[in-house]
Amino acid sequence: MENLLKTVFTLNGKRVETEVSPTMTVLEMVRRNFRLTAAKEGCGKGECGACTLLLNGEPINSCLKLAASLTESDSLVTVEGLENDELMQSVQSAFVNEGAVQCGFCIPGMAMTSYSLLKQNPNPTPHQIKQALSGNICRCTGYRKIEAAVSKASENRRSSK
Repeated sequence: MENLLKTVFTLNGKRVETEVSPTMTVLEMVRRNFRLTAAKEGCGKGECGACTLLLNGEPINSCLKLAASLTESDSLVTVEGLENDELMQSVQSAFVNEGAVQCGFCIPGMAMTSYSLLKQNPNPTPHQIKQALSGNICRCTGYRKIEAAVSKASENRRSSK
């Protein structure tokens, strides 16, 4: 049996502490210890983006980062932590309205990546959208509808201001 390590960090705006094994990933910790299950493990190799979370404001493949490496200064945000965020609501609405959601497995990761892009660049070009989403794989919709949804979310945000 592995020795458990205590880790303290901020999760969705709240300071938390939990015990993790030295080999537990951030994704496993979020799903098991905190029961936040939107992020999924698709490939376990950092290639599909289904596990995308925000660490200190930047998207990460949470299947690759060890939970024990989190520090008190780290802030981790899951899609559940953005449920009342206006930008995330705009992203989610655009995904639905543009028909960019089918099975839904990849959508939390796609939404987190899209949110991060639009937070950093409220008016991305089609090329910038494709580039941002290049680390996320969808097996159902293709990418045109997802790219259109990100563009629509950007457009909706500009027109609402």
